[in-house]
Amino acid sequence: MSRVDGRLKVTGQAKYAAEFNVKGLTYGVLVCSTITKGSIRSIDSKQAENAPGVLAVISHLNCPKILGYPAEPAKAPIKIFYDDKILYNGHPVTMVIADTFERAQHAASLVKVDYNEEKHITSLKDNLNGAVAPHDDAEYKRGDPNAWATAPVKVEQEYIQPSEVHNPMELHAIVARWDADDKITVWDKTQGVKDTQSNIARIFGIPVENVQVHSKFVGGAFGGALQVWQHEVAAIIGAKVVKRPVKLMLTRADMFTSVGYRPLTWQKIGIGATTDGKLVGINHQAIGQTSTYEDFAEGPADVSRQLYDCPNAYTSNKILSLDVGSPTWMRGPGPATGTFALESAMDELSYLLNIDPIELRLKNYAETDPESGKPFSGKNLKDAYKMGAESIGWHNRQQKPGALTKDGWLLGYGVSGGTFGADREPATVKAIMLADGTLIVQTAVSDIGPGTGTMAVSVAAETMGIPVEKIRFDLGDSALPNAPQQGGSTITSSVGSAVYMACNALKEKFQQLIGNGGADKPDYAQVLKQHNLPKLEVSVDSKAGAEVDKYAMYSWSVHFVTVLVNPLTGVVKLDKVTCVADSGRIISPKTARSQIIGGAIMGIGMALTEETVIDHRYGKVMNASFADYHVPVNADIPQIEALFVNKPDYNINPLGAKGMGEIALIGMAAAVANAVYNATGKRVRELPITPDKLVDWGVVS
Repeated sequence: MSRVDGRLKVTGQAKYAAEFNVKGLTYGVLVCSTITKGSIRSIDSKQAENAPGVLAVISHLNCPKILGYPAEPAKAPIKIFYDDKILYNGHPVTMVIADTFERAQHAASLVKVDYNEEKHITSLKDNLNGAVAPHDDAEYKRGDPNAWATAPVKVEQEYIQPSEVHNPMELHAIVARWDADDKITVWDKTQGVKDTQSNIARIFGIPVENVQVHSKFVGGAFGGALQVWQHEVAAIIGAKVVKRPVKLMLTRADMFTSVGYRPLTWQKIGIGATTDGKLVGINHQAIGQTSTYEDFAEGPADVSRQLYDCPNAYTSNKILSLDVGSPTWMRGPGPATGTFALESAMDELSYLLNIDPIELRLKNYAETDPESGKPFSGKNLKDAYKMGAESIGWHNRQQKPGALTKDGWLLGYGVSGGTFGADREPATVKAIMLADGTLIVQTAVSDIGPGTGTMAVSVAAETMGIPVEKIRFDLGDSALPNAPQQGGSTITSSVGSAVYMACNALKEKFQQLIGNGGADKPDYAQVLKQHNLPKLEVSVDSKAGAEVDKYAMYSWSVHFVTVLVNPLTGVVKLDKVTCVADSGRIISPKTARSQIIGGAIMGIGMALTEETVIDHRYGKVMNASFADYHVPVNADIPQIEALFVNKPDYNINPLGAKGMGEIALIGMAAAVANAVYNATGKRVRELPITPDKLVDWGVVS
């Protein structure tokens, strides 16, 4: 089936956060710091205050007291307009509110801020010795941590993943309206309306039931909308000050500094093996950047505990505080970065051993979870390797790098595996059958684009035995029943299971009405009419059970890539991509395929084009635009084959479905890097793989 909201989106009828124009609307524009560290000496806002249409200029000098701020811990998100401190380049210092956006923008340009500048530190590479463990379990040991170093064959290398920005199509935006002194409504870009509701209530010290959050459509987020950011708090403050609704939308440049990013991460990995390819030990250390005001740790080295059967393993995850904005979760957090190092190192080991990279992985295939010792709830990764190898034509691959050409370009094959935890979160769904036979399914989940509504309607239609046209799915409203954030690849498992259970509970209610002699698939409208009922409804809570203690639960992927590398210029082109997902039962094949393709493209961007560049002399992001920060475009992407093992995992949930959004990306960057090496014999260990790196290393004659 096609997306249930597809027509609304392509015809422009779907309304996103910045498109809500409520009565009395005003507009906020942020003024951000031009230094990286220090304090505000003075703010001259007189010209701005006197500019046409300006209603307020808000800063730490006149911001109303925020009740939740004093209770915040020392390490916490920025308290906007709280004091005179500057914590990173682009830190918001004032906000101008006016009756039109253009007037607010003009007035913001008139605000003059003087600073007391201090020496800043923004370079991770130059300050690795300052890294610290963020928590007690940041270090993991299994067996002998140094066993790898005494193995007959070993690899030890460093790998660097630059910071990446989410850069969804939709800019972050919010419309905030106070309905009373302690009651507020917001139209916001968020991946979780319930979490946003509770966070706004906490920050402003008001009852959670007095916060109404709307977020029905989200134009991409990838993890960047999993928390309440400072611009959201600023708009709510502004609406309180001017006593009118305030709309605040970030600029594209703001998106690089104000709403998180994948952290720049240094990794060092050592792998040792026997001469026949059996792993002896893995040592994986990672240091990721964070801000000075907030600790963010995603654990990229953890993937080396889980992916392969290896008796000895050591992982360490540290963070380094720098004068930068806080990183945050970004699609495939942790394993996306970790697999670049691990799967690149495994590929390097395969060449030292002269063993096919797939054969090496199969030699070390984990039948049970290496970390916990538990059986897997379901794992069909061998099937995925076989399907992908057949699709990509792996039998044509040559072990010797540079051995194949195509139309004068060097041709190379690469492979990489990926994994991500398969979780099931608590979710509540209400199912209502109306007298006309329309089924309404309700829950507060957001849909950031993967097709959550389509999945839910598909499950409901199959369970109830009615056409999809007779089903309405209500979502993205904090007044609806509880649902988790859309993040971590949990929604189909969590919300989908709740929809399934609610529909079955509704069917049972109908069976009670019609008795044991009734049809298995009754005419619901007719039953309601016979019993003179306007509707019949149920509400069901769904959550994981005892199975979480019995099994290790993961989704798996394998990415296969062929690349073409120009021997004169070092330009890399994707020739073919095949991605295979082992993520349980596929509920919605069309949107599942879109998920895989979208994640693969993000992985291609990670591998070949994306990198946030900071000029460390000034601590400033130098490529905060689509002109300078290069995301893949259609011309960069070949036809992508998305394949599914499609074997249900009923140990996790009654649908047998597992998460897919993260594994669509995890491993792709390593697959591209491995293919480039197979084509050229040149190993790039610092992403992105740009032509200059290949040229400098002598691809050109």
